[in-house]
Amino acid sequence: MMIFWTDIYYVFKREFYSIFRDHAVLTFFVALTLGYPIVYTFIYSNEIAREVPVAVVDHSKSAASREFIRNWDATASVDVVARCADMEEAKILMYKKDIYGVLEIPEDFSKNIALGEQAHVSLFCDMGALLNYKALLMAATDVALQMSKDIQIRGMEYATKITEEIKASPVKIQDVKLFNPQGGFTSFLIPAVLILVIQQSLLLGVGTIAGTERDRRRKRSQLPVGCHFCRPARVVLGKAFAYLPVYFVMGYWVFFIVPRLFGMTQIGERGELMLFLFPFLLACVFFAIAMSFLSREREMPFLIFVFTSVPLMFISGISWPKSAIPEYWVWFGKLFPSSFGIDGFVKINNTGATLSEVLPEFWGLWILVAVYFIVACLLYKIEYRKLKNKKDLVVS
Repeated sequence: MMIFWTDIYYVFKREFYSIFRDHAVLTFFVALTLGYPIVYTFIYSNEIAREVPVAVVDHSKSAASREFIRNWDATASVDVVARCADMEEAKILMYKKDIYGVLEIPEDFSKNIALGEQAHVSLFCDMGALLNYKALLMAATDVALQMSKDIQIRGMEYATKITEEIKASPVKIQDVKLFNPQGGFTSFLIPAVLILVIQQSLLLGVGTIAGTERDRRRKRSQLPVGCHFCRPARVVLGKAFAYLPVYFVMGYWVFFIVPRLFGMTQIGERGELMLFLFPFLLACVFFAIAMSFLSREREMPFLIFVFTSVPLMFISGISWPKSAIPEYWVWFGKLFPSSFGIDGFVKINNTGATLSEVLPEFWGLWILVAVYFIVACLLYKIEYRKLKNKKDLVVS
């Protein structure tokens, strides 16, 4: 038993020293996890688009069209910065990115309203910025609905106030945005980004350490010489114990302090959230150790990071509903701790779920802990046997 813990302590000490000796690894483990959530959250801290610059092409030039434009401009989402004579003039402004939308009112707008017929307006948006499109469309829709109600009421000369209200709004709709009252981008996406920051920074850091070890040795091995490295399970545990203390601190910063700094939704029980995040951190550590065998050079983790980050965000189901994702991609996503981590973290932190309500994600993470621990041990065992057969272990 003493030898067991001695081997683990030796690997732990050596790996812990490697973390703080290598500036690149320290950047991934500390600087990236400290700074990236702050920068990303700060960029989207306004939550929703406000005062989006637009242009108006009013062919009607009537009192009704001016009323529509005035009400649209009065909303918090719209800022009419130009009034153009035709669409060609408006297109030039959009190409220059001076505006992000164009409202065109046809010549028969006021005439159709006076005749009791349906009037139309056209809204053209720059789809390169979906938040701007959402803001402009919702503002135009709200103005159109309110104007329709006013027109209906004006046509009811002898109706009572109650009759007017019922006629204008026979069914009253109350819009309630559950768990995201602002309807903003930050509260919707940042929780998933926080989970991915932990997993991907571990991939970068651990992969860089493994690539550096291979670069230093003539036979491109991660294993140094010594009896402390002949037992794969002890090597994996020693490495894991070196990474976990760092990520306990970084995880608390990412999951609890950053959301509080920006006033993000946090309605889950902190104790239950920490219990859920423990297997997530373990799964990420063993996953990173197993994936480090793909790092044949020091620079290889960058390729892994770039290749996996965006796909993992999409298949997690946070930016696109899982019901619209092919089933095989959903199952593929379950190979990564981030998929279970995002689901469970959002449910507890943003919707107030208890640990018992996220048991599928919780046990899914523990399964990944066991799977990637075994995979990492097998990979180290294969590498050790390969070096032992060649009798070519190089002194570290």
